[in-house]
Amino acid sequence: MEAREALTSAAKLASYSAGLQVLFRVLTFILNGYTLRYVSKETIGIVNVRLMLLYSTVVFLAREAFRKACLNVGVERRWTQIINLLWLTVPLGIFWALLLAWVWLNLVAIPDPAVVPHYEVGVVAFGLSAVVELLSEPMWVLAQVHMLVSLKVIAESLAMAVKCVLTVVCITLAPHWGLYVFSLAQLLYSSTLLVCYLLYFMKFIGSREAQRKSFPLSTLTDLLPKLSYQHGIDLRLAKLTWTFCKQSLLKQILTEGERYVMTFLNVLNFGEQGIYDIVNNLGSLVARFLFLPIEESFYIFFSNVLERGKDPGHQRQEEVRLAAIVLKMLLKLVLLIGLTISVFGYSYSQLALDIYGGSMLSSGPGPSLLRCYCIYVLLMAVNGVTECFTFAAMSNQEVDSFMLRPPERHKCKSSLTNILYNCNMMSQFVCSATFN
Repeated sequence: MEAREALTSAAKLASYSAGLQVLFRVLTFILNGYTLRYVSKETIGIVNVRLMLLYSTVVFLAREAFRKACLNVGVERRWTQIINLLWLTVPLGIFWALLLAWVWLNLVAIPDPAVVPHYEVGVVAFGLSAVVELLSEPMWVLAQVHMLVSLKVIAESLAMAVKCVLTVVCITLAPHWGLYVFSLAQLLYSSTLLVCYLLYFMKFIGSREAQRKSFPLSTLTDLLPKLSYQHGIDLRLAKLTWTFCKQSLLKQILTEGERYVMTFLNVLNFGEQGIYDIVNNLGSLVARFLFLPIEESFYIFFSNVLERGKDPGHQRQEEVRLAAIVLKMLLKLVLLIGLTISVFGYSYSQLALDIYGGSMLSSGPGPSLLRCYCIYVLLMAVNGVTECFTFAAMSNQEVDSFMLRPPERHKCKSSLTNILYNCNMMSQFVCSATFN
């Protein structure tokens, strides 16, 4: 893929993904505001903190490393081997689902059945929904690599809409079902995603658009794993996947650290966890709306433009200069957004919470928590862009030693330290590109 075509596709994907995240968060906010009038705070705390943590942990640990490795597969793509590798996410997801379900049922505090019934059903349903979603992983990677930007937007939008409609209808007609409602909605979300991807590829494979994009598959059965010695898996990508996999657990702990603390240390009761989750969603709006789509989309751009592990002087200079210009503009953009949110969000936190949830949210620790998020947004802004560039340009050995580089990496427990490390590597690349 040409560098400028990759840039255009990445920008389009980022804008579509940002719009998708806006839709997600708007629907989530409306859903939270509505469900608070029909179900207890304890139920919201269990669903949004405890059960969603189970779901996100299974999905992240099973697929994150595979995505990072397989989105940067180079020019010579052996898609049969790549698809075989991607299907390993499913048994890995089953392993994590079973292990974490046992932990959630035996090693953490169980809610009172009189207050939040059917907890065991919720654990099983959310673990199962994670495994169902992993079945679409080969199709997701193929869609991302070939810049099928509309597929992700349509599939995830439809799945979220179906989930929200089902939740609203069920809690309105049968609020006493409790966790049954949210469990069914989550399973329907994952199933809708899988069906959308399947239907799209049934129509896309063999079409003129597929031929124009040089799509490597000729039939839908090519999406299935080929269990033979001749095909096997790509060992180079498998090694890179293992390298990323060793970081996934730490990254997940850092990303969802507060939820793990609440789940395993029981520092807040379930009602307080529900309030915290609502404030947390409001505080992370900008990161989810803008920074995450930018990071995901431009990781693909940098992966296509730069050759992993090579010095800038040994790469095509036009593409290196383009990557440096794009990186500079992205940093300016996210810094401007982060500074704006930090200034205005800090001043109007209490008003925002009062408008959204009334005195239940605006009194107590809610405003202080939201102000902290507004400052943290500025760190997340820089960290996301520098990290997506760094991981796209690193060699396998550099990625492998990213967590172990002495002595500073042992102390890397915050976004600020991560930013400094990424900026150091990034500055070396940009300076080298400039002088060459």
